[in-house]
Amino acid sequence: MSKPLSPMSWRRGTGLAGRAWNGTNREYDLFKELTVGVIVVTLLVLAASAIFSSPDDHSVTLKSWANSQPNDFVVTANAELGHTSGTAGYGPPYNSTPGATQTIGPLDLQSLAGVKIPFDTAKDFVIKPLSTLPNTPAAVAAWNSATSDQQTSWTDAYGKALDKAKDNNPAEVASGKYGPVPALTGSLLTMAKQGSLDSVLQAGGSFYNFDYTRSVLFLGDGTYFKDLATNLHLSGDQWGMMNETGNYPGQSWLWLFSFFYQIEPFKSAANADLLVVFTVAILTLLLTLVPLIPGLRDLPRLIPFHKLVWRNYYKRR
Repeated sequence: MSKPLSPMSWRRGTGLAGRAWNGTNREYDLFKELTVGVIVVTLLVLAASAIFSSPDDHSVTLKSWANSQPNDFVVTANAELGHTSGTAGYGPPYNSTPGATQTIGPLDLQSLAGVKIPFDTAKDFVIKPLSTLPNTPAAVAAWNSATSDQQTSWTDAYGKALDKAKDNNPAEVASGKYGPVPALTGSLLTMAKQGSLDSVLQAGGSFYNFDYTRSVLFLGDGTYFKDLATNLHLSGDQWGMMNETGNYPGQSWLWLFSFFYQIEPFKSAANADLLVVFTVAILTLLLTLVPLIPGLRDLPRLIPFHKLVWRNYYKRR
């Protein structure tokens, strides 16, 4: 006959889990607490919703940008055509701009990943969307037939003229050799004001519109989106990773990442993103290995703060 199974070893041990409970006992109705908790929380949520409404602002779109700050939109569209915008020089995963990646010594993770989402800002943000119009502007053909040097000359000249104009207003730009650029940016502005540019960029040639990458990158190249973030206390130097829109708390678990961006040497480092990620990764690894690090793992024994928290238990012992 087989021997009966012995009791679980941890119940026969001398550790805390194996000792009998000598404390007081009382009845506890978990179902009652759950029911009351759900009802109370539901009533509080409904009351807060009725008083404060939703904390979320309206979505930021290319249409809202074009209608609110048309001059900034035109300046940004010209930068996209001239490949001088932030996206145009970002590097992987959007393009292979030399020297654009963040590195630590020879380590270049950005280039290692490669160009996974290729973008040509002139084609993807301006020329292709305008080509989807029922009546494609003649300026598109003029642009496509020009050499890259000629295109650069046009956008550079128009960009300088916009800088000199009052409030960067295209209507205040003096005449010059801008080629089809004013017509291209003007047509794109009209397209954005009507709301069709949002859907074209989000579709990206697909049936469903779930990819906001192009729209977000285009928005990020202008000042309109950045000004909104600053006004809502969402920029990097305002601990933006800690906030949602308005004064409502956001992703508190990201505080550690955001903290390093506020101090040196991370604050002024050109490769701050990479430095912060590696620093947090090392700290997380150290936290994981606490039980295996001599000295650090002995702190609870050397500094018995837990005995103060559970003083009643240790008093009975």
